[in-house]
Amino acid sequence: MKSPRRAAVSILRAWAKGHAYAESLIERHASRNELSAPDRALLNAIVLGVLRHRRLLDEWIGHLRKGKLDHETRDILRVGLCQLLILQLPDHAAVFETVNLGKSPVRGLINAVMRKATASKKQLLDLSELPPTIACSHPDWLYNRWKKQFGPEATLDLMLFNNQPAPTVARVNPLLPSTIAPPPSSIADFEEINGPIPTDLLASGAIYITDPATRHCVELMAPQPGERILDACAAPGGKAFLIAAAQGSGSGLTCTDSNDKRLPRLRQNLERLHIVPESIDCHDWTRPAPEKWHGAFDAILLDVPCSNTGVLRRRVDVRWRLQPQDITELTKIQTAILETALPCLKPGGRIVYSTCSIEPEENEDLIAGFLVRHPEFELVGTRQALPHRDGTDGAFAALLRRK
Repeated sequence: MKSPRRAAVSILRAWAKGHAYAESLIERHASRNELSAPDRALLNAIVLGVLRHRRLLDEWIGHLRKGKLDHETRDILRVGLCQLLILQLPDHAAVFETVNLGKSPVRGLINAVMRKATASKKQLLDLSELPPTIACSHPDWLYNRWKKQFGPEATLDLMLFNNQPAPTVARVNPLLPSTIAPPPSSIADFEEINGPIPTDLLASGAIYITDPATRHCVELMAPQPGERILDACAAPGGKAFLIAAAQGSGSGLTCTDSNDKRLPRLRQNLERLHIVPESIDCHDWTRPAPEKWHGAFDAILLDVPCSNTGVLRRRVDVRWRLQPQDITELTKIQTAILETALPCLKPGGRIVYSTCSIEPEENEDLIAGFLVRHPEFELVGTRQALPHRDGTDGAFAALLRRK
């Protein structure tokens, strides 16, 4: 059985090669190594801690060790300093376990760096002289972009928020059969879970893990019983669940996703939540819709692919993978999805456009451009959740109605 610390180094090496998302790698290694619940939690904390604070960890390594390092040794030191300075684990455990991760030729170097870090903890943890992009471990381009949009103080608050582990929040299931539990009443009935996730409640469909920001697009749509509704980018099913909860069932709900590999998980999630949609199909909404859906829906939810800049505390890879040009390319995809969905609306129907981005190009600016091209639509309302302001994931939603 591999130790969680050694698994963390393996994950970071694989992640650096761009093969998979951090969360997928953590799950794969935890299962493969049959890690206990405490070891799995430690693995998760180390890997996500290193990725959140990667730039700061490298600044510390550069201060403690002059000269080049091979990639594996650098990842070992990142894991060690994360334990010592970010997670605040006991000094002796952090040093001893980190030294053991190295091959014989580099153990002396690792030992020297870790002991130097232990002796200079207070100095290293004083971040007041560091640039905010290093102290908060964000790319310069993202910081500069947000500084123009929000100002320097709010941008610092946003980056600090992104570096906090996300809480686990559950939405209770109002569709639960009364034989299992009494159904709760409100669509906004979210509750933070402290401690282990109650797996029995999760397995029975009594709760669904989701962030409160997911409610904005569904509340704007205001689904009514008996309406036919399309959730066009539905996997893994969180917003489909909220739509069905608002309607009282999933009987009029059509769910689609562009990736057929995501459909089994979507089906499983909806079944577990006691939701039976009208249909689940694979469709790429950058391409024309099938004739059978033309004029079929009272309301359509387009929770489009986006930059994910509103959910950086959860998706730790994004800040290092995303590039400015990606946002431009994403707006082309988002616009295409919005355009191809239009023929599927009934007369007087409504579309909710939704992202988990906080970038105007993907949100307000895109909707403004759509309204210029389509005067037959009106903007009924928008919602914007900002992480540093609202304490939730970031999200944007716009309600458009055909006149």
